[in-house]
Amino acid sequence: MEAQARARFQRYGSRKVAQLLREIRGKSVLEAEEILPSVPRACREMVEKTVKSAAANLAIKLGRAGKTVVPERVFIKSCWAGAGPMGHMKRVLPAPQGRAMTFKRKVSHLTVIVSDGVEENN
Repeated sequence: MEAQARARFQRYGSRKVAQLLREIRGKSVLEAEEILPSVPRACREMVEKTVKSAAANLAIKLGRAGKTVVPERVFIKSCWAGAGPMGHMKRVLPAPQGRAMTFKRKVSHLTVIVSDGVEENN
């Protein structure tokens, strides 16, 4: 069975989040929780919360189906980060001769899908 969690409109660049996701993709949730605290990235906390949320979502789904969660068998099936809208986060920097130079703050959407490895038959 699978479960997913999303973190949308996060104030991190999707490229930097994707670098962190490359480290945990395919690993168990327990391994990812051991790896993430040692990673020196600002987005680490957000990724950690999203992975824990996906694992909790899976526990709820399995609980409704009358099954129990084996934490060692829960792994990150897939995870990705995509760019969010930058139009509403326009900012201004002072420039020479009284001008103002605009720039856009990056926003990303993170999706994590976890699985317990057992295929469900419908």
